Formats: sequence, C-alpha cells, structure tokens
Amino acid sequence: MPLQQAQLLPLGFPLTSWAFAIRIWLAAILALHVSFWLSIEMPSMALITVAIVAEPTRGQALDKAVFRVLATIIGVAVSISITGLFSQTRDLLLIAYAGWMGLCVYVALLLDGNRAYAAVLSGFTVALVAIQEIDNPGHVFEAGMMRGAGILIGIASLTIVNDLLLAPNRHTRLATQLADIHRRVGNYAKSAILGEVTQPMESAALLAEISSLRADTSSLVFESSNGPARSIAGHNAAVALVAELHAARSLNVLPVVADEATSERIARALERDESILPSSTAMWRANAKSNTDTTASLAWTLEELFRRDEQARQNLAALRTDERPSWHWRPLIYRSHRAAVEGGVRAAIWVALTGMLLVYAGWPAANTSLALVGTFVGLGATTPNPRATTALALVAAPIGGFLAGLLKFAVLDGVDAFPLLAIALAPLMIGAGLLITLPNRIVAALGRFVLIFTLVIVSLTNPQTYNGQSYIFFFLFACVAPGVLLTMQLLVPPVSQERRKRLMLSSVRQEFAQAPSRDRRHEPEEEMFRDAGRIGQILSAGGNAPNSAETIEEVLSHFDQSSIIRLCDDKLKKLAGGPSSVLAEEVRASFKKRAPQALRAAAQLLCQASPSDHAVAQLCAALMVASYHIEAGLGRRVHLGEAA
Repeated sequence: MPLQQAQLLPLGFPLTSWAFAIRIWLAAILALHVSFWLSIEMPSMALITVAIVAEPTRGQALDKAVFRVLATIIGVAVSISITGLFSQTRDLLLIAYAGWMGLCVYVALLLDGNRAYAAVLSGFTVALVAIQEIDNPGHVFEAGMMRGAGILIGIASLTIVNDLLLAPNRHTRLATQLADIHRRVGNYAKSAILGEVTQPMESAALLAEISSLRADTSSLVFESSNGPARSIAGHNAAVALVAELHAARSLNVLPVVADEATSERIARALERDESILPSSTAMWRANAKSNTDTTASLAWTLEELFRRDEQARQNLAALRTDERPSWHWRPLIYRSHRAAVEGGVRAAIWVALTGMLLVYAGWPAANTSLALVGTFVGLGATTPNPRATTALALVAAPIGGFLAGLLKFAVLDGVDAFPLLAIALAPLMIGAGLLITLPNRIVAALGRFVLIFTLVIVSLTNPQTYNGQSYIFFFLFACVAPGVLLTMQLLVPPVSQERRKRLMLSSVRQEFAQAPSRDRRHEPEEEMFRDAGRIGQILSAGGNAPNSAETIEEVLSHFDQSSIIRLCDDKLKKLAGGPSSVLAEEVRASFKKRAPQALRAAAQLLCQASPSDHAVAQLCAALMVASYHIEAGLGRRVHLGEAA
C-alpha cells in the first residue's frame, strides 16, 4: 500500500471515522461537564444520550434527537399516569407496563427509521422511569424530569460539537447513492430497449435498494434550513426512480420492439449528461400516430420512460442545489398490521413473563433488570430479528461490565478531577465510535451496545462514588436481563421471517384481486413506491432459493400490473361525466376481471370515439400496455399477430 494511502487509514479506519469518534468524545465531555455544573440528579443520562443519538452525519443525529425528545415526553407522561393509577397494586402496574410496551412495539412495526425508534422509546422510557422507581413511586415525576434534563443536555452538546466541528451533511452522500441507482436503472432500461434478457432479481434488488432510502430522505428535514427542500427532492427522486424502473420493465412485455438502429439511438439518448437538456420526444409522439396499436404502446412506454428519467434527473439536481421542487411525492411505507399485532402481543408476553419471574424471585435491585428488559424488547422491535438483538445484548453486557469496572476501579481509582475523567473516557468513547462506523452491522451494533452498557454500569456522578458492591449488583443484573429475555424469546418465539413473508404475500394477492379504488388518496407513483417497499421486505425475508425466485417473479408481476392499472385509472378519471364515461366503466370492469382481450377492445373503442383527442390516444396506448402486463401475468406473452 502506498504511504499516502496508509496515512489516510490510521489503524485501518478512514479519517471520517476518526472525526466521528472524536466528535462523540468531545460531545460526551461537554454533556458531562454541563450536567455536573447544573448539578442534575442523573448526569450519566446526558452521557448515555450522546452515545445513543450520535450518528456520522448531522441530519441523522438531529432527526434522531428530535424523535428522542418527543418520545421521552410521551414516555414520562405515561409513566406518571401508570404510577398514579396502579402505585398500590404492583401486579397491575406490571400488566399495564407490559400492555403499553406491546402497544409501542405494534406502532414501531408500522413505522421505519427514527420514527420506529421513537415508538419503542416511548415504551421503554416507562421502564426506565416508572419501573426503575417501582419501590418509590413518589419519585417518578422527579425522575422523569431529571431524565428529560439529561437528554436535552446530551442533545444540545452533540449539536454544538457537530456544528463547531463541521459534521458532514447526509444529503451529499444520499445524492451520490441516488445517482448511482439512477445509473443502474438506466442500464436496466437500456438492456430492455435493446431486447437483452433482464433478470427479475435485478429489478427486485433495485426496488429494494431505492425503498430502503426512505428513512434517510426523511431525515434531511432537520439537517439545515434547506432541509425540507432537500427532503422533498430526495423523496421525489426515489419515487421517480421506481416509476422509471416500472416503465423499463414494461418494455419486456410489449409484443413489438423498435428496429436495431432505433433501439441503439434510444439507448444512447438515456446516456445524456445531466447538464444537457433532454432531447425532443417528437419521435415517440410521431410513432404513436402509426397504424397499429402495438407501435403506439411502444411509443407511449418509451415516452413514459424518458419522462420518468427526466423527473429523476431534475430532482437529483434539486437535491444537490437545494432547490425546492414544484411538486412533492410522499414515499409511502408498506404496513402489515397483522404482523405488527403479532409482534406487539409477543412483546407484551415477554415483558409480562420476565416481570413475573424477576419480581416474584425476590431479588434485590431486580427493577434494574426489568427496566433493561423493556429496553431490549423495544430495540429488538426495530430490527429484523429481535432474538438476535437480545443475543447481541447478552454478549455486550459482560464486555461493557468489564470495561466499566476497568474504568472505575483501575483507571480512575478514586480520582475526582474532571480533566482526568475526560482523559479516561477517551479510549472508550473513541474506540466505540470507530466500531459504530464499520459497515458490518453486527460489529457496529455491538460497539454501540458495549458503549451504552459501559456508561450505564459505570454510572458517573458528581462526586464519583466507588462502591464495589453496588457495581457488582448492577453488573450482575445488567447481564441477567438479556439472559432472561432470551429464554422467554425461546419459549415464545418472535414472528419468524417466513411468517412475515407469508403475510406480505397474502396482502399482495388480496390487494391485487381487488379492483382499483376510485377514491384513492395517493398518487399512483406514491403507491408504486409503497409496493416497491413491500418487495424489498419480501426480498429481505429470504427463504429457499427456488421458492424465493418464484415468489419474487410473482410479486414483480403484481407490481407491474397494479402500477399500470393505477396509472390508467388516473387517466380514466378525466373522462368522468363526458361522452366516454360509459366506455371508461367498461375499462374498469375489464381491470377487475383481468381480461386483456376485453381491455384491448375497450381501448380501441375509446380511440374510435375520440380519434382527435391526444389525451385519449395516450390513454388508449397505456391501456394496451396494461393488457400486455396482464397477459404476461397470466403466463402467456402476447404475439404481434393476436395483439393487433
């Protein structure tokens, strides 16, 4: 390795990782110093908040911080309510806590990103406030206020350090990611234009990758004063990429293709630079006036492809230049209420069973373990595999406990001076910060868990106490919590990935069997993105290789048909109340029956009824494309002779 490259990777980590780790350490020191100066009751809460909220980019950290504050307010309010209602009946208090935790997990499973984190935080805040003070209910309000103060100090400290040290923005990297996806979608489209074989898994992977950026584009809102404009541009770009990929996939089902020279010219047109204005689409409109419906459908599909490509380019440019787009597509999220209910019920059962075991065991300081159990249940709900998250916590707990003991009794060893405390925290904060930046999600999660466990167990105060017995008890019950929870999750398993996959496939088939709703609240492009997100979730669920490939082909076919039907239905609404309204109803009936021949016949009647109406001509071409998608979904490609 050249010397210049080696200098940019100290200890194998890039300079950006070192900068992030140092920012965490400085923010932690600032938060701890302010907490000591204000003499709040729980100064370690500010330190723990920094460890939890810290993210490599400013927008992500602020987004997480905002939702953390809101969730804490809700959690503290619920803690006060539950304690006030059931302070004299411990069993009812535990049942109420388990029910609240199940409700929060249910809501979290319907959300994504930091919104899901906020939902579960509202749940385990009750554990950290009400359950932690189960033997002293009169202290719940004060504990909630002190916890809120520590969180605000931690967030303010991290924000100040990020601003002073110029933490990177997320939108630049996000724009690069979207541009790379745009390039790959363009390559897929060129392959379809040239008549090359395209693989279903390739388009499914692209849809999954695009939809996975939803939380990141939403987090741009808090990045700066231009954040809302950036977020809208990011949303629009992602939705446009899904629509462009759908248009490219439509080329695969058409029974007619352009000649070789025209195909190559079309493919080259997709390679234009973003600084060059798009070439005229007059060629495609001229083709739409040809004598056959099949060439009209090809022309419409190509025009749709170029229109979506231009929308993606415009919004990528807006994301880079902070311009506010003239429209806003909301990237909808797919929600499986049935899977969320099952996950919430299981979470409530885990908390209830663990609470019964710990409380009736009569162990001292068992409330600490019970509070941590709620935390692990909540954090596990935001991951694909809750049991794996608990197992990771079980590994991190003894490591964090050992590091806490090393820091408290070997490094500090009675020291009370703040500068020495700041220096002693440096290896822990910087080392964990480096691990958090690693691309390996397991190692990154382990690094954050170890950091949080260490800070929780060491429990820094002013003045610092060095009670060995207290440390041993806290260490022990911090390890007991994930162990007991893992046992409960073995007895009552989480919702399996196969179960989630079956529920999602069932929802795909049920929605596909229904006729398009006339009172849809969302744009067709927004619903396209929601379906893309569902495909991404099905893809991440995995399964046996042959069945998985067949499943992906099925959901892609439903995605193609549902998307084109919604686009056509959107155009049909413009015919309401006009002379063609009866024909529009016939088209909708053909959609419901999934009858391609009847759909093509209705499209031809529409064209004959309004031969000079360009909008109707476009609708007829789109209806022809829809009929080809339905035909392909039935397992039989249309040939040019029968399509004409």
